[in-house]
Amino acid sequence: MSIMTKKTRSIALIILCQVLCMTLWFSASAAVPNLIAAGQISGEYASLLTGAVQLGFVAGTLASGFFGLADKFDPRYIFAVSAITGCLLNAFILLIGFNAPLTIPLRFFTGVIMAGIYPVGMKMAAGWAQRNMGLMIGALVGAVTLGSALPHLFTSLSDLDWRVVIGAASVCSLAGAAMVLLVALGPSHQKSSAFHPSDAMAMLRKRSIQLANGGYLGHMWELYAMWAWIGAFLTWGLQQQGVKTSLMSPALMTFLVVASGAIGCLGAGLLADRFGRTTITMAAMTISGLCAAFIGLTMAAGPFAMMAVAIIWGITIVADSAQFSAAIAELTEPRLVGTMLTIQTCLGFLLTFIAIQAMPLMIEWLTWRYAFVFLAIGPFLGVLSMWRLRYQPDSVRLANGRR
Repeated sequence: MSIMTKKTRSIALIILCQVLCMTLWFSASAAVPNLIAAGQISGEYASLLTGAVQLGFVAGTLASGFFGLADKFDPRYIFAVSAITGCLLNAFILLIGFNAPLTIPLRFFTGVIMAGIYPVGMKMAAGWAQRNMGLMIGALVGAVTLGSALPHLFTSLSDLDWRVVIGAASVCSLAGAAMVLLVALGPSHQKSSAFHPSDAMAMLRKRSIQLANGGYLGHMWELYAMWAWIGAFLTWGLQQQGVKTSLMSPALMTFLVVASGAIGCLGAGLLADRFGRTTITMAAMTISGLCAAFIGLTMAAGPFAMMAVAIIWGITIVADSAQFSAAIAELTEPRLVGTMLTIQTCLGFLLTFIAIQAMPLMIEWLTWRYAFVFLAIGPFLGVLSMWRLRYQPDSVRLANGRR
């Protein structure tokens, strides 16, 4: 098999496996808007369902980053074991339901095992990247986005039966665990035979790394809180405007909004490799921040205007995500890429927990019309961070010299 054929096959498999396994992340929270509307769970409990996964992911990435697991072991086996474990944890909810005392801990441990899927998949993709790092990781994050959106599609097609959503996500994860073993590791893949936490700490003290992570944190403040709450917002908005057609059901509209981000990831990957990482990340955060600030005001213009802004927000809110990871991969020593990507995602998802938990308070205090303004703070600060990164000496390593 030629190197190009092996690369194409491996990248396609990595993307497919990420799509399948990321369904675990939002499998429970996809049913949240309808459960809230039916009065079966509260907004605070809904935040805990999503927040537990975020905190679990933080715990998992902390452990993985400290021991350098992503750089010491074969990433395919880490991915497969994590996906099988996630399948079992997710399927157990079918037996106990949403209101059992064990449901929140199950979601927490699902988050823990995601640390062996999301950043590990990015490391495998980076191993095949040469002059198209942005597009390569952009395709992978697009897969993550599509996988996160699929549970909402399952919900819209299964007459709101949460058991179908949970079951489908578990089956998807099991399939991903099997297929990832067929992936070949790329020529840029490196293992660290003797990992020392001090090496990672030294890398974290680099100013360019700090600024790239600063942009990522601004982006993450907005992203997962929007994904967690956009379904509830659209449910409220469509009800307020009296929309009852199945073609604009909240679950289907939420799927379209979240899934549209896959287009943004691919588009931003192409553009960032050509025009620069900082340029594209700043543009994406500017547009998504404006959408966050003004989407609540689109109610007065009708459902189509609301959905148009929501989809633009869905495209731009995640378009820059891969570029922060690509920046870290380019600014980091190859033997530490897996660990530095894991640390980056750890910091970002710790911040998402705060934003997600704060949203019910924002909704209560500001109403849905202004609640998302709270999220616009993140991209504003992220733009400032990436602007400063642009003028760092080693930013010439970004996108083959295209800052």
